[in-house]
Amino acid sequence: MSDSARIVIIGGGVGGASVAYHLTQLGERDVVLLERDELTSGSTFHSAGLVGQLRADPTLTRMNQYSVELYRTLDAGWTECGGIKLASTPERMEEIRRQIGWARTFGLPLEEISVAEAVELFPLMDPEGVVGAAYLPTDGQIDPSQLCYALAARAREGGAAVRTRTRVLGIDVRGGRISRVRTDRGDIDCEIVVNCGGMFAAEIGRMAGVRVPIVPMSHQYVVTDAFHDLSGLPTLRDPDLLVYYRQEVQGLVMGGYERTCAPWTATANAYDAVPADFNGRLLAEDWPRLEEIFGNSRVRVPAMADVGVRKLINGPEAFTPDNEFCLGETEVGGFFVAAGFCAHGIAGAGGIGKVMAEWIVEGEPGMDLWHMDVRRFGRQYRSPSYTLKRAVENYETYYDIRYPGHERSAGRPLRVSPAYGWHAAHGAAFGEKAGWERVNHYEPNAGAEGAAGEDERPRGWAGRLWSPAVGAEHRAVRERAGLFDESSFAKIEVTGPDAASLLEWVCDNQVARQVGAVTYTQALNRRGGIECDFTVTRRGEEEFLVVTGTAFGSHDLGWLRKQAAATGSSARIADVTGQYACFALWGPRARDVLAPLTPDPLAFPFMTAREITVGDVPVLALRVTFVGELGWELYCSSEYGAALWRTLWEAGAPHGMLAGGYRAIDSLRLEKGYRVWGADIGPETTPYEAGLGFCVRTGKDFLGRDALDPEPARRLRCVTLADPRAVALGNEPVRVDGEVVARVTSGGYGYTVRSSIAYAYLPVGPGTKVEIEVEGVWVAGVVVSDPLYDPRGARVR
Repeated sequence: MSDSARIVIIGGGVGGASVAYHLTQLGERDVVLLERDELTSGSTFHSAGLVGQLRADPTLTRMNQYSVELYRTLDAGWTECGGIKLASTPERMEEIRRQIGWARTFGLPLEEISVAEAVELFPLMDPEGVVGAAYLPTDGQIDPSQLCYALAARAREGGAAVRTRTRVLGIDVRGGRISRVRTDRGDIDCEIVVNCGGMFAAEIGRMAGVRVPIVPMSHQYVVTDAFHDLSGLPTLRDPDLLVYYRQEVQGLVMGGYERTCAPWTATANAYDAVPADFNGRLLAEDWPRLEEIFGNSRVRVPAMADVGVRKLINGPEAFTPDNEFCLGETEVGGFFVAAGFCAHGIAGAGGIGKVMAEWIVEGEPGMDLWHMDVRRFGRQYRSPSYTLKRAVENYETYYDIRYPGHERSAGRPLRVSPAYGWHAAHGAAFGEKAGWERVNHYEPNAGAEGAAGEDERPRGWAGRLWSPAVGAEHRAVRERAGLFDESSFAKIEVTGPDAASLLEWVCDNQVARQVGAVTYTQALNRRGGIECDFTVTRRGEEEFLVVTGTAFGSHDLGWLRKQAAATGSSARIADVTGQYACFALWGPRARDVLAPLTPDPLAFPFMTAREITVGDVPVLALRVTFVGELGWELYCSSEYGAALWRTLWEAGAPHGMLAGGYRAIDSLRLEKGYRVWGADIGPETTPYEAGLGFCVRTGKDFLGRDALDPEPARRLRCVTLADPRAVALGNEPVRVDGEVVARVTSGGYGYTVRSSIAYAYLPVGPGTKVEIEVEGVWVAGVVVSDPLYDPRGARVR
């Protein structure tokens, strides 16, 4: 075997074969694919082979669409039989109608069909209890092993080498980068390693000192005897019954997601330990665990009660804690991961190979892949216990309906603010993000002044987990004052002689200004897309504080470190999130609340910072806002946090101040047009498209500057809907003159402007009439100038 290669791919399943093929498509020839046994011998060979395209996530939908385009060109048993999703409850039908709307934005021909039409397409089903259905004719099924071999063959044709029966023994890392892969057939010096190890991916990651948080889960399905003479049956899913079906010659394949799952090899106190000889093997049949699903299958397809079962397939599948793939480069330079496919890797394999190859060759992904990025998992996922809890919950709720505001429960509470006890004692309804317990709203505020009435409850989906307390907290900020715990916000210190020059290169705005300056800025990729969106506070000549969103800390930390490595910067970049509590005090009476607590005159202007004292506590006060009102973000060392919150609360009570949560913040920021990374803005949108051109300083050199077009064809626009109770939440299609031109990025209800608000990237300007499809109904709207509230920004100053 060759003793060197530019790229080594570990894992000969469908993921590894796809990455290898797509690398050769981009001109890479020095590629070696290693497989410990034979191709497909991990999870690929026992996959059910269903290929569904539409997902809640736009990027994954586009990836799956590409998979179908690719599979049509392969000799791999592709059958474009279509797919049906049934609704056995009214709530599921609401979900399906939302998904039909999403499909329009991608050009997918998903359509609602009647129960009778579903029976006509799948005559084996019993329609009893079925409320409705949707049908996507371009979905299908494929032979997983044939798919893998077809992709591997194309990779070989493109110049890649495929080496089977080659076991990886170790991975060498030098100076923070990959240098060598050690195998039982010799060592390979290399620049890049791609971990496509499937259920073995965590073990392979540990060889390089990287945690890949996946859990092998036992996943079962049955193959029946022949019992019908039908052909061309579509795939059929009934998520309310937890089951799916596809045709297998003259029988069926039936599987599902049971409520009592079985993790395999991973425990709460130990990492996964897949046996070294587990190649091309299955787990023992576990009929008792399949009993619920098998019983449900007879409800929808009565013939399942009498048909013989040819075999039960029980194979381990690698699941992640959030049911999203693990993709991308890790903290070890040159070490990439493409694993954790959560039993839908066959549908995603084509797209996975494409985006991974682009990521490797170009140095950054061409699509917004943060929700699949392996770096999204915080340090808590180094714990096998936490990882297992989250993965188990994810599997057992796989088919559950996720309403807006749905919260997971496993592994909570974990990361808490110093004021957590106060919040709990005062009726906080907590949400969780990145392991942090965060207040969504306070239940007692449902009876407070300004609480929303039933006439403001959104109809349908958006109103499911709604609380009138959000209205009270919103209005308190607009009319008096509100106090918010933002301790979960990620905080990154950039220090040292190179700190200023690094940040000036990374940021589109000028951030190396006078000490005490606070700058709102974006960090761009080479295409001009927004990789990060944060504030930078200059605390000293060589000291900067970057504050970003709770869920984006690891992403932004990784981006800054990557740019430091690329430029040779010696700046120190450290995550200091847990070291500081942060409380935001906002509202027209905020100064009345804070002034008696400090000897500082509070005269420093908007977008500046100052060290002050508040009561007994030393504080860094930032004159910033995310709600459009006068106020401060107050940072203190965590040990002072409880005292600072108590001091502020006691001072604010006489002024009618309310403590509020993140639901109110979101409503307030929608009225002000403040953008949220990961929804309104991201790696595929530029500052000029997003309406953030005021941040761009073209007079300086920064990453992505030359790719920017100050006159883009589309811009992020604000839309108000004619029906204030019809609330769009994201991904709903937007049409102009009957043609779908965009999708909603984010939306909600503004309690001050008393309007349903949505944002979308549109090719038209203010005054244009549009329509947005909300749960199957096209609602009239109009593009308006934003912000809707205080457009001159007088109140924040």
